[in-house]
Amino acid sequence: MREVAIKTDIIKLDQLLKFAGITQTGGESKHLIREGLVTVNGEAVKERGRKIKKGDIVEIKGIDQFIVV
Repeated sequence: MREVAIKTDIIKLDQLLKFAGITQTGGESKHLIREGLVTVNGEAVKERGRKIKKGDIVEIKGIDQFIVV
């Protein structure tokens, strides 16, 4: 599992997907989230503004999985 380091205490899920290189635009992030392809700590998330903190594990079904550090 790869690590994605953030410099703040929290980051919004859609911003994290762009920062981690999963998507290139907010629209792409929104689509993945809305389709139910993103889980945080094993829980499906459909809120693009979900706050992600260090230690959270984010998985994009069939694409990538990483831990936020």
